[in-house]
Amino acid sequence: MSGYVVDASVAVKWLVDEPFSDEAARLLDDGIALVAPELVYVESANALWAMHRRGDIGLSDFTEALSVLKAAPVAVPASMRQLAAPAGRLAVDLGHPVYDCVYLALALQEQCPVVTADPRLYDVVRAHPYLSDRILHLKDLPER
Repeated sequence: MSGYVVDASVAVKWLVDEPFSDEAARLLDDGIALVAPELVYVESANALWAMHRRGDIGLSDFTEALSVLKAAPVAVPASMRQLAAPAGRLAVDLGHPVYDCVYLALALQEQCPVVTADPRLYDVVRAHPYLSDRILHLKDLPER
């Protein structure tokens, strides 16, 4: 497959104006194949909820963002059940939380990189000797 696995840090940038939101929007505009685990919806909703709780976004914006997220052109090619074991092994190998490694497990399965704006995930995967080519920071997306 050619395309990208997108994580929640990217999906939220489609919904809320933040640093790198323009780069995230390019993923939607370029007709690139995008995939994600189902986890992306829950993680993104949680991030939006936290923004709402802090007062950064209102209730109507929160509700609208959830609707927009649901309609995003992102395929979900594998179940969480299928990704749990490989994500767990990656978490042990990387010393990083399983929920982030679910995106990486999907990237390995789909043979494409994860695009993220999460510096912790990016740094830990980039430092790994044989996984470093499986992650791309949103700010480093190639121009199309």
